[in-house]
Amino acid sequence: AYADSLIKNAPDPVFVSDLEGKILSANDAVYELLGFRTDEVLEQSLSRFISPDETREFTAALREVIERGVIRNTRLNPRSASGEIIPTSLNASALRDADGKVIGAIGILRDMRELDKALAYSDSLIKNAPDPVFVSDLEGKILQANDAVYELLGFRPDEVLEQSLSRFISPDETREFLAALREVIKRGVTRNARLNPLSASGEVIPTTLNASALRDADSKVIGAIGILRDMRAYEKVVRDLQESKSELQEKILDLEKFEEVVVGRELKMIALEKEIENLKQELEKVNRGQSKWT
Repeated sequence: AYADSLIKNAPDPVFVSDLEGKILSANDAVYELLGFRTDEVLEQSLSRFISPDETREFTAALREVIERGVIRNTRLNPRSASGEIIPTSLNASALRDADGKVIGAIGILRDMRELDKALAYSDSLIKNAPDPVFVSDLEGKILQANDAVYELLGFRPDEVLEQSLSRFISPDETREFLAALREVIKRGVTRNARLNPLSASGEVIPTTLNASALRDADSKVIGAIGILRDMRAYEKVVRDLQESKSELQEKILDLEKFEEVVVGRELKMIALEKEIENLKQELEKVNRGQSKWT
């Protein structure tokens, strides 16, 4: 009863299916999304609303639920009562009996129409940008990227799209990136976050991330548009300057040592000249004394 109450009052479309994909229960949000009556949905196979290819994908997703207890971000495109193909993202978890045996799945659908529209709008801007640009959802999954991203990282599109950014960065930087996403949600922008993604060749690439909010038609933040700046050339210049500074400091020290040697020699020469002068004076005195007695 408690679970039924949670499903019924959930704002997102939620349904329960058995392990063959037959829909056992659904909340009002499902009927609103698809436009079907209750009797047109309950006890029906989900395959009635999706394509044969997606039916196979959903069946595979159910197997994953049985094995792992959960699936995330599976794309489904059910057909509504009006004939509209509705892009959705499915997250599902295992439904278990009293003995802990998996007997079905609880699925949550996310309507992706607004996000897909926003992605389509930004597509041309992103595609032709000279800098590496990507779009992520609020969990950090990469939804879109331009050629500059693939050139920077050395991965193919199928190795980047639908992947979490955490695949390419360290756990610490993943936490920093998620914090940056929270800042995007709160302030609409984040600037100069440092990320060091690992390329396909194993190179750690220093970059800075500037990101802004991706919003739907109601101005709700639904993702982020991130721009990466390759910092390798900049950091090389900094290293070269530091090396030049170190070399200059070494030369200054050598010069100071040289000056000490030169000054020391000059002082010795001055002392020697004084000593010679004193000897000359003594010699002159001796010579004058000898002349006096002859």
